[in-house]
Amino acid sequence: MRFRRPYRAISASKSVNRRYEAARIENRIVNNTANSTADPPLGCAVMRAVAQRVTQASVTVDGRVIGAIEEPGLLVLVGVTHDDTTDKAKKLAAKLWGLRVLDGEKSCSDIGAPLLVVSQFTLYAETAKGRRPTWNNAAPGPVAEPMVTAVVTELKNLGARVETGEFGADMKVALVNDGPVTIIIEL
Repeated sequence: MRFRRPYRAISASKSVNRRYEAARIENRIVNNTANSTADPPLGCAVMRAVAQRVTQASVTVDGRVIGAIEEPGLLVLVGVTHDDTTDKAKKLAAKLWGLRVLDGEKSCSDIGAPLLVVSQFTLYAETAKGRRPTWNNAAPGPVAEPMVTAVVTELKNLGARVETGEFGADMKVALVNDGPVTIIIEL
């Protein structure tokens, strides 16, 4: 992540050089000529998930439970941005399946623990300006839904027991967080 340095007085020549460098970088970004090793724009270059160790969790839509786990496992909120790929989705699934955060430093793969996967576009909220978040970094439904499905499919291919929410629905998520243990994963 990039952090801004606190303001400090600088000489006029340094100020001119910094303005020139900032203009050069901005021009590279606008013209899409930045080299591939440069840092991507903050907040939109990674597939993001929040994994919570739970003793139980469920998702309800319109008063009916559509996904639930009744034993220790992981509740995973998955956010998708514009440039996420199925390769990233597969890496995320593998990371979740092998993440050693359950009791005794075990993973879901070690003990066959279930996962409840819920799509969560709000993980890409931009809150830097004003009081109202923007969702510009979140991928639209037609892009995001296949990526969330790819995560679920890969988890199942790895042998996981997976429950899901309903993409795009107004979901009520209930959980008992164990620990609490909540991990942010960015790939």
